[in-house]
Amino acid sequence: MISVLVLGGTGEARELAGLLAAHPRFEAVSSLAGRVSEVRVPDGEVRIGGFGGPAGLARWMRERGTDVLVDATHPFAQRMSTSAAEAARMTGVPLLMLRRPGWRAGPGDDWRRVPSMPAAVEALRGLGPRVFLTTGRQDASAFAELDDHRFLLRCVDPPEPPLPRHLRVLLDRGPFTVDGELELLRGHDIDVLVTKDSGGEMTAAKLRAARHLGIPVVVVSRPEPPEGPVVRTPRAAVAWLENHSG
Repeated sequence: MISVLVLGGTGEARELAGLLAAHPRFEAVSSLAGRVSEVRVPDGEVRIGGFGGPAGLARWMRERGTDVLVDATHPFAQRMSTSAAEAARMTGVPLLMLRRPGWRAGPGDDWRRVPSMPAAVEALRGLGPRVFLTTGRQDASAFAELDDHRFLLRCVDPPEPPLPRHLRVLLDRGPFTVDGELELLRGHDIDVLVTKDSGGEMTAAKLRAARHLGIPVVVVSRPEPPEGPVVRTPRAAVAWLENHSG
């Protein structure tokens, strides 16, 4: 059996875990950070919690005899991806990155791409005071100094301070529908949407709703992934593992 460690927390990671659990050649462990209150547990063996940096991850892989490491974390989980790449170098274990495709603007979209969260804050100037913020609870603090804006923040778990002065929190988890997003945008009279380029269909409906209503969208671009092989789907990851494992 080939031992695979899947760094997860995404829908793609859960799908990959299910495929590997049913595969005769692989024995997979899914690792979850456990940062949300309601963890969606994948098939197969699961561990929850951090490793203590690259050295801790490398030690765990050596102790467990890990043959392949798959980084299937969120496209913006830059710290974990960097740790994974370093641990792979330390151990000589092959590293595969599973990254869903990013979003692309289409006809009728009014997107403002920015390289970072501070740049997103700057991009809000002149776009209207009512902001729908879908960057996640950990990035809400970046907007804390904008007292002239009113924010609707949607996230899975409550955010922690510092937070914007005028903030309403909506706790919810996708998938979302276009009709539901249209109702939300209209009901709160939203002027501008701020999001990360997370990709995938779970939360893409907000982009279609914004296009329909002519609402500008500030899109924070993804950080560059570490060097190495990248696949876009769980089935492509299985195919790669079949071709590059023992």
